Amino acid sequence: MIVRWSHDDDAPLLSLWLESTIAGHPFIDEQYWHESRPIVRDIYLPAAQTWIWRSKEAIDGFISVMDARFVGALFVRPSAQGQGIGGALLNHVKQHFPLLSLEVYQKNCRAVNFYHAQGFRIEDSAWQEETQHPTWIMSWQAGQTPSA
Repeated sequence: MIVRWSHDDDAPLLSLWLESTIAGHPFIDEQYWHESRPIVRDIYLPAAQTWIWRSKEAIDGFISVMDARFVGALFVRPSAQGQGIGGALLNHVKQHFPLLSLEVYQKNCRAVNFYHAQGFRIEDSAWQEETQHPTWIMSWQAGQTPSA
């Protein structure tokens, strides 16, 4: 079930974020993610609109949108991946925002392919100085004609 996150206790989201971001980015030193935790906790999550996928047992995924446009986070617990949670969360925010953009590491082929399948298109590339890895800037717009 998808519900809006109330920001009362970010610990479950931070735990899920850390677990899934480490699993999804094996090419980046794990220490980088641990050092990024305070930024996610203190700056990013409070500023974002966040929706969660809650199962009976736990929060299995979440998506956060900043500035009514930028998908800064879409994470699904590794043990819950492949069950349609990521697509459901993304489709949920597509109903609220007519234009979305995001940045994804080029080496994260699974994520790039997922976003492409969800209608996002590569618009540009960027270099992440902190991690020394390139990213793709991808965007989606309501009503756009999908390309092959």
